[in-house]
Amino acid sequence: MRRISILGATGSIGGNGVDLIRRAGGAEAYRVVALTGGRNISLLAQTARELRAEIAVTAYPDLLEDLTTALTGSGIEAAAGTRALVEAAQRPADWVLSAIVGAAGLEPGLAALSQGGILALANKESLVCAGPLIRQAAHCSRATVLPVDSEHSAVFQALGQENIENVKDVTITASGGAFRDWPLDRLATATVAEASTHPNWAMGQRITIDSASMFNKAMEVIEAKELFGLRADQIRVLVHPESIVHAMVSHVDGGTIAHMGAPDMRHAIGFALNWPHRAPLPVAPLDLAAIGSLTFRAPDEGRWPALRLARGVMAAGGMAGAVFNAAKEQALDDFIAQRIGFTDMAPRVEMTLEALSAQSGFGDDPADLETVLHWDGQARRKAAA
Repeated sequence: MRRISILGATGSIGGNGVDLIRRAGGAEAYRVVALTGGRNISLLAQTARELRAEIAVTAYPDLLEDLTTALTGSGIEAAAGTRALVEAAQRPADWVLSAIVGAAGLEPGLAALSQGGILALANKESLVCAGPLIRQAAHCSRATVLPVDSEHSAVFQALGQENIENVKDVTITASGGAFRDWPLDRLATATVAEASTHPNWAMGQRITIDSASMFNKAMEVIEAKELFGLRADQIRVLVHPESIVHAMVSHVDGGTIAHMGAPDMRHAIGFALNWPHRAPLPVAPLDLAAIGSLTFRAPDEGRWPALRLARGVMAAGGMAGAVFNAAKEQALDDFIAQRIGFTDMAPRVEMTLEALSAQSGFGDDPADLETVLHWDGQARRKAAA
């Protein structure tokens, strides 16, 4: 029986993964090793009981008693905290879904890679902050990294067995988020509630706001470079309001292969779950006649400066990705807490990058996890200040 773990099982991506496991037979079809989550203890315990997980872990030590109580009589081990997350991720499994949001997912993801198997990677921050460490860990343990972002799964599928040298460029699409058609002068007064509503995708609050600011797409541009070994000038972004075309791969002979599908994360998760095979998924079939037309436009970097910042991060290399992500997470925290405005986030990130770029070691690739966490901490403190 195939062994699986889901890191971030109570979030949007993790919940979709649980749905697919349930539909495929649940505990009768898979041996569920570890499930981790945040503060939604009721859902974590319920899911662990349903899938008969070996261990359930909450990231918050103060909630361990609640989790232990919720699992009483089940025989499922309960644990809490960062060390427990890492230990759970290290338990032997054939397939691990890394769906923890933010830089917090980096260490558990590396831990999962250390024991081999397949890492289905939804945590884009891992590659943005520490791409060389992820690649090295996968190489050393002979693990396989499969992308679970819809755009990167689409690129992976469109590439197939193609030699990367035959690829001219790759285009990933963006819906444009909640504010794609707002007047620019209105963005400064955008509220958290307005930024938390996505026109196409059902996602968590943080990634939905990142979609509105295009920081999510900026992260995906960097992720594409790290995943597929592309140059920065080979990665393009198009605003595509319908969210039907997820990515396109253009070849040197002038042809382009596009991956299309309904805006449903279960496709990318299910593809990674069943790879290298395909299996029926509960995803709506594509009806182009009903859709009628597809539209595309170039992104306005005046509206979405995060894309310009991403190009600077790729040019700088080294620790720029870790600083970029940490500053972005801090700025997002401050926006959600209403300490800064929507349009204050990108300047805050840019100022942090400029301030830390002068420090020794900024341009060096990370030697280890501790180095990444050091720069992450510096960036958060600088962005908060």
